[in-house]
Amino acid sequence: MHSRPEVLRITLGERILVITGPADITREKTDAIVNAANSSLLGGGGVDGAIHRAGGPAILQACKEIVARIGHLPAGQAIATPAGLLSARYVIHTVGPIWSGGSRGETETLASCHRESIRIADELQLASIAFPAISTGAYGYPVDQASQIAVSSAAGALHNAAHVREVRFVLFDSHTFENYANAARSLNQSGGSNFSRNSGL
Repeated sequence: MHSRPEVLRITLGERILVITGPADITREKTDAIVNAANSSLLGGGGVDGAIHRAGGPAILQACKEIVARIGHLPAGQAIATPAGLLSARYVIHTVGPIWSGGSRGETETLASCHRESIRIADELQLASIAFPAISTGAYGYPVDQASQIAVSSAAGALHNAAHVREVRFVLFDSHTFENYANAARSLNQSGGSNFSRNSGL
């Protein structure tokens, strides 16, 4: 399904940011994986559908209980459920923005997805979390712009986290990987970090 993944590791003090792909986020063994959900939390296509299929019905049942309690999840917010059959312990569901040209707060909403997901992981006292490329599929966010926002907001949240020590971006194809790797290099050039790149995990 995938060629041998590439891995870019960026050291941020005692924390680490990892960019990898092509890879399948449902196979990640991080404490939490992030689901690019829709606001109904009832599953969908892309990453959302793949996580529900791999994790089994326990994830959907937990989502239904959340919806019964709070209603739909607003864009930019996040909530955790058990991970069912997945290797991860939790799935953190977040709703990314639908791209409308960039004038409807998409940048802040996408940044909030990453900050809120890491905040919830930190509240659960988790050490590691893996993200997909939120909003870059059916929601149409240009991957070159989304990657810059995702990496910078995740790095900022990671810096402020008490428990989370590793943030991974697990990307489905080589094109997306290269955009996120470029964003990580930009972060590295801003100072205070080191990075290495290799093929294979």
